[in-house]
Amino acid sequence: MHHELTLINTIAAALGLALVLGFIAARLKLPALVGYLAAGIVIGPFTPGFVADSALAAQLAEIGVMLLMFGVGLHFSLDDLMAVKRIAVPGAVVQMAAATAMGGAMAHFWGWDLGAALVFGISLSVASTVVLLKALESKGVLDSVNGRIAVGWLVVEDLAMVLVLVLLPAVAPMLRTGGAGSIDAELWGTLVRTLLAVAAFVVLMLVVGRRVFPWLLWQVTRTGSRELFTLCVVAAAVTIAFGSAKLFGVSFALGAFFAGMVLRESEFSHRAAEESLPLRDAFAVLFFVSVGMLFDPRVIVERPLQVIGVVAVIVVGKSIAALALVLLLRYPLNTALTVSASLAQIGEFSFILAALGVSLQLLPPEGQSLIVAGALISIALNPLTFTFVEPIERWFLARSELARRYAQRDDPLAELPASTEERYLARQVVLVGHGRVGKRISQALREAGMACVVIDENRERVEEVRAQGLPAVIGDAAEPAALIQAHIAEAALLVIAVPDALGARRMIETARTLNAQVQVAVRSQHGDEARWLATEGGARVFVGEEELAQAMVRHTLATMQSVPTTTRSRGG
Repeated sequence: MHHELTLINTIAAALGLALVLGFIAARLKLPALVGYLAAGIVIGPFTPGFVADSALAAQLAEIGVMLLMFGVGLHFSLDDLMAVKRIAVPGAVVQMAAATAMGGAMAHFWGWDLGAALVFGISLSVASTVVLLKALESKGVLDSVNGRIAVGWLVVEDLAMVLVLVLLPAVAPMLRTGGAGSIDAELWGTLVRTLLAVAAFVVLMLVVGRRVFPWLLWQVTRTGSRELFTLCVVAAAVTIAFGSAKLFGVSFALGAFFAGMVLRESEFSHRAAEESLPLRDAFAVLFFVSVGMLFDPRVIVERPLQVIGVVAVIVVGKSIAALALVLLLRYPLNTALTVSASLAQIGEFSFILAALGVSLQLLPPEGQSLIVAGALISIALNPLTFTFVEPIERWFLARSELARRYAQRDDPLAELPASTEERYLARQVVLVGHGRVGKRISQALREAGMACVVIDENRERVEEVRAQGLPAVIGDAAEPAALIQAHIAEAALLVIAVPDALGARRMIETARTLNAQVQVAVRSQHGDEARWLATEGGARVFVGEEELAQAMVRHTLATMQSVPTTTRSRGG
């Protein structure tokens, strides 16, 4: 009987071998996911010995993608998504076009026809959301501005790939004939139906889902059963993702992401994230193992130059394109490097598109092998690319006059306008971050008639604050320049409303250096960092989400009401 238990065999072999090889990789100072990928190669169909069920492994990996995207949605609000739309939408579209052109041109050089070149190029243009999330989480920047930009960028890529996967079968006959023919009414009808279906799904989730699912989670919570709560969270992630794919044609990943976004409206969203974390991690391992199982090592021996070319497009070409785009949109060099590192890999959508291309007789089988090889190598290299972000930034700033001029360029949002009222320049609140918590604080200060200067790394947020008539500057508050522009030397209170423990330490140290008397209120998510900020940093620390916002508002108002109305002199 035991030989028929393919599901148990696959899970046991995948998790057990991933543990062993992941441990070895960690001891060798390599990312653990390298071990997970190696485990997939060992139990895959292209190596001798035990062979796991590839179809089952792929389905288990899909569950991992759902749960991971659900977790991201729990921490990513609609406001966060809209806040990065000006960089995520044009950036993702142009970057995908550039990567498609690079990959397609390379395939054309190999002698492939138009259809094969197009499918191949698009497959290299879209990054893996799972790999990105694991990298951002390991670096602790998932909740930062840079992390939100990268996640928003990939959400746009996912939406674009949904359209590609739906439209490709319709245009396949035209591509097989080398582009002859015209776009007929049937194709236009398919495009319109797809756009309407995706729009209907988004509207349904944001209008109906934001009310129904938080209410459902509250009803389950009232039972007092931890098992039912966990079951409700997992069931919501999987069933919404499955239903969205079947009813609206969107991907599992995108459906799960929006499921997390609507459940974020619940006051139990943090608990939901914590309860589902172990399951998300376990299935994420299965995703990487399933990627390894697709890899045929012979492709490296038989087509080494083509593999090198594919990896170069993914790791170098896409990164340079993204770097240039982010800089052109006037974002900092650190943001540009973080986004470019995030996109220097490909994953699940690439495999799906490659398989569809082969089934439609557009992509040759060797094209699918090259895509898998490029994915495996780029995923293994991706954690290493993140480690080079800060060294590369320092190198450019130290050796390039152009980079230094760019970092110091005349950005009208990087300093307060000359017309800023005097009351904003002394005994004011310096508020770092204008997200969900920061907005609550600035609104309360405005209603109480208290002066506040906002610092945020997101251009859209700074522009929004200034449009409301409040002073704001763009920049990283962990750097002295931004705090100096906000006149921290004359401020009464520094409020750090972003969950960035390392950055908060640097902000406090800089603020206290410039103003030894400034009081500090800081947002924190973890007990250890909260204790450090309270004891070593001398800050008032707030932990939580809704209660955090309310408590920070009360503390800020109480502190400012106790501050003397007389201002200090500039020299004092």
